[in-house]
Amino acid sequence: MVLPAETEERARRRALNACQEHLRKVLELVRKIPQMIDHFIKNDKEKAEQVYSEIRAYKDEVDGARRLVLRELAEIGAILLSREDFLRFTNITSEIADFSEGIAFRLEQMIEHDWKVPTEIKKDFLKLSEAVLETVIKLRETLMVLSYSSEKVAEKAGEVEAAEREVDELYRTLEIKLLNSKLEIRALLLLRDILQLLEDSADKAEDAVEAALILSLIM
Repeated sequence: MVLPAETEERARRRALNACQEHLRKVLELVRKIPQMIDHFIKNDKEKAEQVYSEIRAYKDEVDGARRLVLRELAEIGAILLSREDFLRFTNITSEIADFSEGIAFRLEQMIEHDWKVPTEIKKDFLKLSEAVLETVIKLRETLMVLSYSSEKVAEKAGEVEAAEREVDELYRTLEIKLLNSKLEIRALLLLRDILQLLEDSADKAEDAVEAALILSLIM
């Protein structure tokens, strides 16, 4: 005979595994953004287009992984009282993927139209994108230790928050630099969009780690 408590524990594990797989795919997508910016710096249109195609394919995989989480939660049913917490985490991390695809689209347009941007500013965007990637890496590490101890989760969550603060500092510096630049207005508008989406990605990672902290209480 399977005790209800044991059944719920297995249900939590199934839900967590699905969330971890989804976040793995989100992370792989986010990893592509610094690569695309690097090609932007080098004015390598062909390689940038290749990475953009890969990003769009990864986005489809992220969407598929999110549907898998939803299917798992539906199959588990009412036995898992914390279904909404798993769903909230997945919805938040899906937004990171959405933002990354938006960044890639705007970069592709910048490269396609050959709008001139100083190399120094491009490199600043690369540095910011790498800081955002680090934030998402720390988020995944937090989710991977979710079933260990609340102390370990809290430690990893603190690393996410520290990484997000680094993103904030880089964002503010680059925002002022853009405002003081003499870029063509079309390029400036797209770069400000990219800048905001990078910042939003890090903010969502911080939101997600708060959701992970809630999940750690029931694992």
